[in-house]
Amino acid sequence: MSKVAILGFGTVGSGVYEVLRTNAKEISRKTGKEFDIKYVLDIRDFDDHPEKNLFTKNFDDIVNDAEVDIVAEVIGGATIAYEFTKRALAAGKSVVTSNKELVATHGFELLELAKKNGVKYLFEASVGGGIPVIRPMARCLAGNEITEISGILNGTTNYILTQMQNGMDFDVALKSAQEKGYAEANPAADVEGTDACRKIAILSSLAYGCEVDPDKISVEGITSLSLSDTVLAEKMGYGIKLIGHSKKVGDKIEIWVSPMLVSKNHLIAGVNGVFNAISVKGNMVDETLFYGRGAGKEPTASAVVADVIDIAISEGTESICVWDKRKDNYVIDINETKTAYFVKVKSSEKDALRAQFGNITCAEEGDEVAFITGEMTFGEIKAKTEKLGITTKVIRVLNS
Repeated sequence: MSKVAILGFGTVGSGVYEVLRTNAKEISRKTGKEFDIKYVLDIRDFDDHPEKNLFTKNFDDIVNDAEVDIVAEVIGGATIAYEFTKRALAAGKSVVTSNKELVATHGFELLELAKKNGVKYLFEASVGGGIPVIRPMARCLAGNEITEISGILNGTTNYILTQMQNGMDFDVALKSAQEKGYAEANPAADVEGTDACRKIAILSSLAYGCEVDPDKISVEGITSLSLSDTVLAEKMGYGIKLIGHSKKVGDKIEIWVSPMLVSKNHLIAGVNGVFNAISVKGNMVDETLFYGRGAGKEPTASAVVADVIDIAISEGTESICVWDKRKDNYVIDINETKTAYFVKVKSSEKDALRAQFGNITCAEEGDEVAFITGEMTFGEIKAKTEKLGITTKVIRVLNS
């Protein structure tokens, strides 16, 4: 029997508890193993909980208990969760987590520490919530060289952009997301792109075998988008999605998070609401798509428990997730990356636009016009728009 300790009893932690308790018989039937929750760590009191005897406020109770062999860290953040994870691994306990910030920031160190102590560090739930993507990439696509990853990695922003596509202003769409529980009272990590940045860093580290520093990733959120952007994009046959993108280019990678125009013919164009979709390209399998709810109590808890089960039933101590330590100049300067661009200006500036970009065909909405450029570097588009000397909106276009 595996003895499990849950660190944190918030949304995900309580979900992990429920999955292990509610589905205990089904999990045992499928795996031939039994799992018992021995501790739940939280600073709050849960005196009315039916298993209040499980709760502790002292991490030493867990780390010093030889019976505990798996720790589910669902505290979040990269401070106390980082310290507890290191101590658990050093004590010979495997750790599973949904903590994207911790994995993106300290993944290499924690994987090395797990290896050194003959245990595992798994984090399926850190990227796609309930969407299986880490394990399939590491195992099912192991025969491929992964060449590119692009996807909708944040359900909150996708919900907001879907509402904007349906005619709702950004502020109204954000308020709706908060009322439905999709966005926090402080939605900065979602709408400013930080959450998606951490996720694309983890996926890229795994895919290309080298740790990607999230601080080196160019990040642009959705707060500057307007309703007219979505209307003009629609007129040109595109939707707008917040995309986490990375691509292998020689021995380096291009990587960013930003709003992008996505052709209606693209695999992820029809992914709406709070759903996520991650496109992974391999040199043998071509393009695969992972789709589902990227967050939420039950889906995320399901992925955490899947890692708990994986540890209990797998042989050996080698992790399925491995990558080398980060290296300098691994990420290509964002100004050197190349895509097509959506460019929007006031209708009165159409002649200035043509003077800089040549004979272009524009879509029009109210007093604004927009067109899509050919492929050029980000540095080139910045130089051209700066020469215009007028207010310009520029959004990348995702290759079909």
